[in-house]
Amino acid sequence: MAQDTQTESRKLLQRLRDALAEDSAGQERLDKITHLIATSMGTEVCSIYLFRDEETLELCATEGLNAEAVHQTRLRVGEGLVGRVARASKVVNTDDAPSAKGFRFMPETGEEIYSSFCGVPVQRLGDNLGVLVVQSKDKRTFSPDEVYALEVVAMVLAEMTELGAFVGEGAAMSALHQQSVMFRGGCAQEGTAEGHIWLHEPRVVVTNPIADDPDVENQRLSDAVDTLRVGVDKMLDGAGNGDKEQLQVLEAYRMFANSKGWMRRMEQDIAQGLSAEAAVEKEQSTARKRMEQVSDAYLRERLHDLDDLSNRLLRILTGQGSATGADMPADPILVARNIGPGELLEYGRGLRGIVLEEGSVGSHAAIVARALAIPLVIHAERVTTEALNGDHVMIDGDQGIVHLRPDDSIVTAFRDKIAMEAKAQERYTSIRDKPATTIDVQTINLHMNAGLMADLPSLTSSGAEGVGLFRTELQFLIRNQMPRRTELAQLYSRVMDAAEDKRVVFRTLDIGSDKVLPYMAPQDEPNPALGWRAVRVALDKPGVMRMQLQALLRGANGRPLTVMFPFIAQFDEYRAARAEMDKAIERERILGHPLPSSLDVGAMLETPSLGFAPKRFFEEVDFLSIGGNDLKQFFFAADRENERVRRRYDTLNVSFLTFLEGIVNRCIDTNTPLSFCGEDAGRPIEAVCLAAIGLRHLSMRPASIGPVKSLLRRVNLAEVKEVIDAARVNGDQSVRPAVMAYLRSQS
Repeated sequence: MAQDTQTESRKLLQRLRDALAEDSAGQERLDKITHLIATSMGTEVCSIYLFRDEETLELCATEGLNAEAVHQTRLRVGEGLVGRVARASKVVNTDDAPSAKGFRFMPETGEEIYSSFCGVPVQRLGDNLGVLVVQSKDKRTFSPDEVYALEVVAMVLAEMTELGAFVGEGAAMSALHQQSVMFRGGCAQEGTAEGHIWLHEPRVVVTNPIADDPDVENQRLSDAVDTLRVGVDKMLDGAGNGDKEQLQVLEAYRMFANSKGWMRRMEQDIAQGLSAEAAVEKEQSTARKRMEQVSDAYLRERLHDLDDLSNRLLRILTGQGSATGADMPADPILVARNIGPGELLEYGRGLRGIVLEEGSVGSHAAIVARALAIPLVIHAERVTTEALNGDHVMIDGDQGIVHLRPDDSIVTAFRDKIAMEAKAQERYTSIRDKPATTIDVQTINLHMNAGLMADLPSLTSSGAEGVGLFRTELQFLIRNQMPRRTELAQLYSRVMDAAEDKRVVFRTLDIGSDKVLPYMAPQDEPNPALGWRAVRVALDKPGVMRMQLQALLRGANGRPLTVMFPFIAQFDEYRAARAEMDKAIERERILGHPLPSSLDVGAMLETPSLGFAPKRFFEEVDFLSIGGNDLKQFFFAADRENERVRRRYDTLNVSFLTFLEGIVNRCIDTNTPLSFCGEDAGRPIEAVCLAAIGLRHLSMRPASIGPVKSLLRRVNLAEVKEVIDAARVNGDQSVRPAVMAYLRSQS
């Protein structure tokens, strides 16, 4: 870029800084800025549009258009050239605006006399805040240097908007981070919570976007990058012979840290007048926008690496580390883009709730959140951008809703809901030690799901009769290397000690799909949920399964042991897995180790195919547990991670209940113990229907046992079964409406 262009750009930014430093109201500042930009760019018009809500832009200041149009002219995202810039987050530069695609004539502005148009997005870290526009009567296409200078100015405007420099009257100029905001995400762990925000990674605040001396800023950037490179090299050295995936990430960090193109772009921004911090953040914003537009998973990961590296560089430049000196609130609601299981376990049960921008219902974080019984909302887009440490927040994990800085009416309604839940819990406590026996004297055995030692106290407090599912993969997921057999044996022994004489069903390692071990090379599969996972991995790579089976046998130390294999799709898989157990028992016998006093080996029925397995399978297996979460998604061909489809298919669909009843009848015919394990077992209406079709063992999260038991003790299962059968005869798609009508009539 020519030196004189750089000089003019720096002069403009310095004038902007002076205007921003003046003690004036937000509107006055914006008016001065549009005048400065128009004068510097040699254009008749400069306008600034800011978002008043997620879908609407408002003209907030202008030099050259009719002054009466300010705060009156509004555009939807995608409407007109300004809306087009906002939607695509891309520059629109044309010498004939009326002929350009998407042009919309706005007579109140008086812009019909201006031919040329250049609009650039005002954005910070990929978050759109508005649009900066210049217009001219002459037909001219703005040069790359001029467009670049506008982008630099827009970046400064974004920083100052974030810092509250343009606060004024009206929604578009209201102070950021002060309004009540609702986020609608997905439910990954049920429950409600009220508390105050604790950001897992506090945002870096850039307070000095404009700098006087490019040489000084370049030196600061160079020193910070050197520090960054040394840090990355140390991480690589520390990783040593670590897992391949971790090394690949660190190598990507090193590649970006040494990228000449990355440095050149930031140095170019500094030459225009930005500070080193602002130059890094401008590059980071570009990377985040690219991330949103790239569908290739590998490229998205690399851009995510660049985003993370930029954060590290910003923290070096500003000295704003993760430890900000702020004290965690007494009632923390953790907010993060995403978080690993190990990091989440470090926070522990002290968290009231968790809100993530990313994540999935089957992610490692969701598994840990369920184990710790902490409400978790996922896919809360932009929450890390909007939330500040200490903000008041209420989360509804049942609905996947987050209320940030809620107003009084929401607070009152939400607290009423929490109070009602607390009152219900008191009622559940009163029946904790009573059986789940229905009016027609059918007793349903209620068990809890677990995955951590921290879960085991819930056996007593929830009234569970045992652990229907102990997820063993958590001990593998939270480590950076394979756990040793001795460690696992000690853990399993402690689990059985804590359960005392109650049954614990240990599910062998269920990895693959969305649960990839940190030290296991990820498989490039188009559909991991239907791919190389669970027992398929174990049978192809039997070393880990043999080690785990030995650990389970040693952990039992002569006590009764119950083990089940996950994701069995056909009889031969169960036979092969059972053969591995027989080999492990024989090895333990030869070594002289105590064998379990009794051993039950079962399978999880998670694929429709197993429901049609030969009768011999049902005769040979010691017990079956229906894995409702996976079985439902395969039955309906509806990915449970896909919000577009997963809620469209009901557990109480007549087809699904008929299929489940067929499994129940086959197990009755062969005298095979059967249970149902999954989220639906913990939903009272669903639990009643499952019991009505013959399931007598249900396993769920501990907090669901009380509500389920309470309803079961108040119903007649024979009558519920009649309602279900009548709905079938009527051709209903789901029995839910009929069952709910029946339950209401009984209350």
